[in-house]
Amino acid sequence: QVQLVESGGGLVQAGGSLRLSCATSGRIFSHNAMGWFRQAPGKEREFVAALRWSNGMSDYTDSVKGRFTISRDNAKNTVYLQMNSLKPEDTAVYYCAAAFLRLGLERAAAAYNYWGQGTQVTVSS
Repeated sequence: QVQLVESGGGLVQAGGSLRLSCATSGRIFSHNAMGWFRQAPGKEREFVAALRWSNGMSDYTDSVKGRFTISRDNAKNTVYLQMNSLKPEDTAVYYCAAAFLRLGLERAAAAYNYWGQGTQVTVSS
């Protein structure tokens, strides 16, 4: 089992910044990639960003490119999502997830085996 605990959500004004953290524990070698997803009220869960532990390879959905940065601290088994220039449409519950991938990165939620409990991000206009 892998445990994922998100933190760092909150309320911020448009244009502001937040940094989300996802601390992993348990069978950490059972996964080699991490993803961030978000789900707004009445909408489906959507991919935000992903990263491989080994080399930091990353991928972003178009709507956050240039504003969000995914990174990792291997020593702390923690993944971060730095979110800058936040917009009201970024309001959602943000989830981190872990996967074991043969190649590359995945945007599909079904590829991820472990999920955190989510953290609320609210951006006011």
